[in-house]
Amino acid sequence: MQDRYVAYAIDITDPDDPRVDNFRNLTNADRRPDRPGGKGLVIGEGTIVVERMAGTRFSPTELLGVPRKLNELQAVLQDKNVPYFCASPEVMAKIVGFHLNRGVLAVSPRPAPLHYDSVLAGARTIAVLEGIGDHENLGALFRNAAALKVDGFLLGPRCSDPLYRRSVRVSMGHVLRIPYATIDDWGTALEALAKYDFHTVALTPQHPSDTLADTIAVPKVAFFLGAEGAGLSETALRAAHRRARIPMTPGVDSLNVATAGAIAFYERSRLTEQQAK
Repeated sequence: MQDRYVAYAIDITDPDDPRVDNFRNLTNADRRPDRPGGKGLVIGEGTIVVERMAGTRFSPTELLGVPRKLNELQAVLQDKNVPYFCASPEVMAKIVGFHLNRGVLAVSPRPAPLHYDSVLAGARTIAVLEGIGDHENLGALFRNAAALKVDGFLLGPRCSDPLYRRSVRVSMGHVLRIPYATIDDWGTALEALAKYDFHTVALTPQHPSDTLADTIAVPKVAFFLGAEGAGLSETALRAAHRRARIPMTPGVDSLNVATAGAIAFYERSRLTEQQAK
């Protein structure tokens, strides 16, 4: 195959070819290359995600895909000195461990983690997460945040890795674009938020709490969001300046955390747009 679009394109016909080892066994939890403590790779799946990777500090260093996807990524990859391993769908399925409907994967080394200063400085709306262990919920929160003008995330205790392949995929690559920092304890988180004058709002269906619209008419807001089921810990609830609820139909006890986040982000975005007029 001619190397028209990238520095070099390489045909892969043998699924055991060692050159594609970074894409191998993606369904095996013990050998997955994006596993924390493993190879330390970030994996993007699908054309849109790869395009978004190319414009970030997660720029791809290798790609594996069907020939058609190479053509689709022409504009993104034309200046990248990276290999594109071309394979049939059948060979790709044997390499990665499942049939890849999106037709292309990209890998990148993990850059150094961000410090909370780089996330909070200049931000007006952020989300602070506690115990979000579901990778799909985490990815959905980042996708919602990108659509609704959230500036960044702090990931608190017991949160999953946002750079796991499923989170990256569900976020449509936005987890690679929205800045986030990991904070191990609430004390550090609260000090960081106070340093930058954030008003903290804990989202909870519990009473007593205020309606969402009554809590966010301030210059800077940090939304606290907890895991489904358990919700926010008492430590987080006590630490927040205000508690806010989303009104729901009687008999419904809670919302999916990504859905609750989207509603809160929308209300905040709508309010800030009104204030700017």
